Amino acid sequence: MRRGPTLIVLLLAACAPLLLDPHDRRLNAHAPELFRVQFATSQGDFVVEVHRSWAPIGADRFYNLAAHGFFDGQRFFRVRQGVFAQFGIPGDPRVAQAWRSATIPDDPPRQSNVRGTIAYAFTTANTRATQVFINLADNRQFDPQGFAPFGVVTSGMEVVDRLYSGYGETAGGGMRAGHQDALFASGNTWLMREFPRLDYIRRARVE
Repeated sequence: MRRGPTLIVLLLAACAPLLLDPHDRRLNAHAPELFRVQFATSQGDFVVEVHRSWAPIGADRFYNLAAHGFFDGQRFFRVRQGVFAQFGIPGDPRVAQAWRSATIPDDPPRQSNVRGTIAYAFTTANTRATQVFINLADNRQFDPQGFAPFGVVTSGMEVVDRLYSGYGETAGGGMRAGHQDALFASGNTWLMREFPRLDYIRRARVE
């Protein structure tokens, strides 16, 4: 059952104060060397296992975001069937805009973008922020481009495969296309109106 807009707004409001400041020390803790994040979504649950040794800077950012409810209520706004599923833009525009330029340095790729791995999207060097994608296939062609996997889906990959892909690139697209302004400006309000079939994250937490 899909949560209504009112409940989603309440959930976002509850976590917003801390999440409005990317520099808060509570959002910049050192992650464990190995941890798991369980995602409860509109299609079911899946688990991402993160290996800090693969990409420590990216792992730290992901750990802190998941630990503080950053992903709750977010849409999988860019799903290309059999290629990747992207998320990481908050449904609350205030939070989205606070993090849009909160970039982190690059990690050198140590793992290949095989099916099930997760990595950050970026435009140019050192522009990773919060948008991540799960590889739905072996996308080794991404390796030389600098996409550095920091974790892998260890259970529920069939759930990720079911995420709605019918909108393709139209619900915001990728960072490099430059068509995400409406998503950052209006968040879930815009997505629910224009792209109501998008699947979403109910809750994501470190196990």
